[in-house]
Amino acid sequence: MIDTDMQNKKIHQGRNIKRFREMLGIKQEALAFELGDDWNQKKISLLEQKETVESDILAQVAKILKVPAEAIENFDEENAINIISNTASFDNCQQPAFFNNQPTFNPLDKMVELYERMLQQQKEMIEKLERLIEKN
Repeated sequence: MIDTDMQNKKIHQGRNIKRFREMLGIKQEALAFELGDDWNQKKISLLEQKETVESDILAQVAKILKVPAEAIENFDEENAINIISNTASFDNCQQPAFFNNQPTFNPLDKMVELYERMLQQQKEMIEKLERLIEKN
């Protein structure tokens, strides 16, 4: 029953244009400028309210947004949210790096290494200074 509701649901292409435009941080005025002289912010707003968009305009907008026209035609936010919520979970072992925040090194060991290097540099500096004093 749920599957038939999902299949009958129309995808709102204008809203999808708006979503992609906002994700890319492009303002309506900038999109209107890219589409040409006969476009303005108001026309973009009206375009984003249309449920279906003419294929030639859709192709132009897709080219400007640098996304495939099919992405605008077929993007369904509910399905995208379902995919994300079903794949990103704490018991999912497919993404261990995403959830693993335990360091793989001992910070104390790194501190000891740092002090050893500093001591070595200090010894080298003292030797250089002693040689310099002996020459004078």
